Amino acid sequence: MRTLEGKIAVITGGSSGIGLATAKRFVAEGAHVVITGRREKELKEAAAVIKDNVTTVVGDVARLDDLDRLYAVVKEKHGHIDILWTCPGKVESHLLAVRR
Repeated sequence: MRTLEGKIAVITGGSSGIGLATAKRFVAEGAHVVITGRREKELKEAAAVIKDNVTTVVGDVARLDDLDRLYAVVKEKHGHIDILWTCPGKVESHLLAVRR
């Protein structure tokens, strides 16, 4: 039996890297995944790789309007979320220059 059979997973940053790998594994385990990311082209390519049981939602999780739209899509299509997997995109480090 697949361990995530019938579960709904939302994966932010699901168009590449760890997010995409997680989405593929979750689908293999029986889940339907909703992946989100900022670039439509990459999301479509990721969905083509995943093939089945995937929904894409373009958006930036740093924008509340985009999060509201993501939630609305999930609610309309599935009614609930069983798993929320967050994968941050690019993390920029900031250096503090100290003058002496």
